[in-house]
Amino acid sequence: MTEKYLRRILDNVKSAVVVADQNLKSTFYNRAFRNLFPNGSLRGTLGSVTACAGNCKHCGEDGGCRGCGLAETFEDAFLSNKEVVRRVFQKVKSGENVHEVAYSITVTPLGGGLCMATVDDAFELEVARELQTAKNIQQRLLPAGKWAGGKKYSYTYLPCREIGGDLPDVYTVGNSACGMIADVSGKGVAAGMLSAFVKAAYDKKSPSPAQAISNLSAKFRELNLDERNYVTVAAVRIDEDSITYSMAGHNVPLLLKTGSGITRIMLNSPPVSNWFDNPAYFDDSIHYEKGDILVLLTDGATECKNERGEMFGVDKVIKTLSYSRTADDFIKNLENNLRSFCKELNDDITAIAFDL
Repeated sequence: MTEKYLRRILDNVKSAVVVADQNLKSTFYNRAFRNLFPNGSLRGTLGSVTACAGNCKHCGEDGGCRGCGLAETFEDAFLSNKEVVRRVFQKVKSGENVHEVAYSITVTPLGGGLCMATVDDAFELEVARELQTAKNIQQRLLPAGKWAGGKKYSYTYLPCREIGGDLPDVYTVGNSACGMIADVSGKGVAAGMLSAFVKAAYDKKSPSPAQAISNLSAKFRELNLDERNYVTVAAVRIDEDSITYSMAGHNVPLLLKTGSGITRIMLNSPPVSNWFDNPAYFDDSIHYEKGDILVLLTDGATECKNERGEMFGVDKVIKTLSYSRTADDFIKNLENNLRSFCKELNDDITAIAFDL
C-alpha cells in the first residue's frame, strides 16, 4: 500500500524522476519523465526509456556507448555514493528521425543499489520536440510527386539544421510544368518560418514566373521586416519546346543540358526584400529539345565548403550534370558528390531537375 501511494505522489511531482539500479536498468519513472521522453520504451535500461539513439541493448555494459553522459552520471553517483549534478547531451529517436537534446540531471544515491535522477531544464527537451514537429511539417511542404505537366522531375532537399530555409516547389499550370526554388535569409527556425510564408504567398496560378515573383514581393513588403530579411527566387514554366523563366536576386544560374553542351542561364534582378521601393521582375525564355535536362539549385550547393575551405562551385555542379543521363541520375550524383566533398553541411542545399 505504501509503495502504491509513493508512486502516486511521484507521478504528481512536476520534475521528471527516474530510478535505476547499478546495471542502469530503470525500476521506476514518473509521469513527468514519460512526458519528456514519450518515444522511450515502457521498461528496460536508461537508454531504452529515454529513446536513446545509441546502443540501448547494452546500456551500462562494456559494449555500450562510450562517453554517454547519462550513464556516466549514474555510475559516478554509485561509485562516490554522493549526489552528482551534470549537463547531459544525448541523441534521441523520434520515429525514424534522430535529434539532439540537452538537459541537466541530478543523480542521488538511495541505497540498496539504486539511484534516483531528476531532470531539469525540461524546456530544452520541449523545444527539441517542437523542432521535430516543425521539421515534420516542413517535410510535408515539399513536392510530393515525380511528374508535373507531363515532365518528370527529381529533387533533393538537405537542410543543414533541423529546420531549413530553402523551398523547392513543382506544380502544374494548364499543360505546363512549373518549378520554383527559393532561398530565404538566415538559418534555423526563423528561416523555416519565412520559407513557410513563401510557400503560402507564392502565386502558383499565375502562368508568368515574373508575375508570381512580383506578387510574392508585394506580400513580403506587407510583413514590414527589416533589411536583414530577404528571399532569392528562381522560377520556370516549361512549355512544349521552350522554358520561360524569371529570377529575384538568385545568383546561381539555371543549367540547361543539351546535346551541344550546358548553358548557364542568368537574369539580373533584385531579391524579394524591402531594399527597393519598386522592384521589377521580367520573364525571358529559351528553347529546348526533347531529352534535355533543366536544373535549378540554391547557393548551398555551389558554396558548400570542404575541410580546406574550398567551395564545391558551379563548375563541379556542371561536371556532375555532364555525365548524368537523367534528372534523377543528376540528383543522386549531386548528393553523392556533395557528401564526399563536404563532410558537414554548412548551408541548406536544394536542387530540382527536370527531364525535358
